Amino acid sequence: MSEDKFSELKKKLEETLTYPSVYMFKFILPADNRTIALVENMFGEEAEIYTKESNKGKYISITVKEVMMTTDEIIAIYKKAADIPGVMLF
Repeated sequence: MSEDKFSELKKKLEETLTYPSVYMFKFILPADNRTIALVENMFGEEAEIYTKESNKGKYISITVKEVMMTTDEIIAIYKKAADIPGVMLF
């Protein structure tokens, strides 16, 4: 995701959210244990993490709900996820 996309997302989040707020992240990634662990480890123990395997088992959808205190916190997680090979952001 480019810096322009992160800037657009930040603007939209600041217009629509008040903090603290429960935010839902969604990622699609290859179904390998290392990548799954890297994504799940970006979140705290209190996060609700749901996974769903694709029909052929090649990909995993990860949905995470966690309380966020600022827009910058949300953007930081998306930036970390963007650095993990194979992770698609939604």
